[in-house]
Amino acid sequence: MTTGTDHQRTALVVEDEHTINEALAQRLRAEGYIVEQAFDGPTAVDLARTSRPDVVLLDVMLPGLDGLEVCRRIQADRPVPVLMLTARDDEADVLVGLGVGADDYLTKPFSMREVVARVSALLRRVERAEALAAERPATLEVGAVRIDPGARRTTVAGEPVHLTPTEFDLLLCLAREAGQVLSRERLLREVWDWGDAWGSASASRTVDSHVKALRSKVGAARIRTVHGVGYALEDLA
Repeated sequence: MTTGTDHQRTALVVEDEHTINEALAQRLRAEGYIVEQAFDGPTAVDLARTSRPDVVLLDVMLPGLDGLEVCRRIQADRPVPVLMLTARDDEADVLVGLGVGADDYLTKPFSMREVVARVSALLRRVERAEALAAERPATLEVGAVRIDPGARRTTVAGEPVHLTPTEFDLLLCLAREAGQVLSRERLLREVWDWGDAWGSASASRTVDSHVKALRSKVGAARIRTVHGVGYALEDLA
């Protein structure tokens, strides 16, 4: 198996291009995953509900329902890590995808090696989050931002803020060293669980896109940019 779990993980592949869908399914099965396949939006929603996958690979452009609506419906039913597959690296499209609950995204064309690595990283993050919740760690407060790692809840000035799993992990990572600048490379390792092999422009855009989405929810001024280096969470009232 690609993760350290004692049971087979199930992946749901949602892609209307049959050649891509079959290639993804074949590679994931070779890596030890049980794979369910859907070629349109409504089928994807139904399969997600019945097969309860551990991870979803989701194309944005789908017949019936687009990938964004599929993601909304899947996440409304139960939280599950979603890797969006996009035809364009348009920032607006990426931010909308992150906003509806996607954890990560890949722009076509992509290598199967990178797909497997991203899926494995998503599942390792889920395992870490479950282990952290079991430990019931202390609540963190940075100015008006309050983070409960065990319950995975966040408030800003007493008001609850809905964060995607990745946004929560990113905020928690920044909060643990509030005021300190964390490099993109470090954030990729600690939040996304990517190794040094992912030091690419695409990796940097992944961090930047998630930071932008997080700023829209906790307040732009609370996350300081140090150009060419990384980001810091500031202690603001």
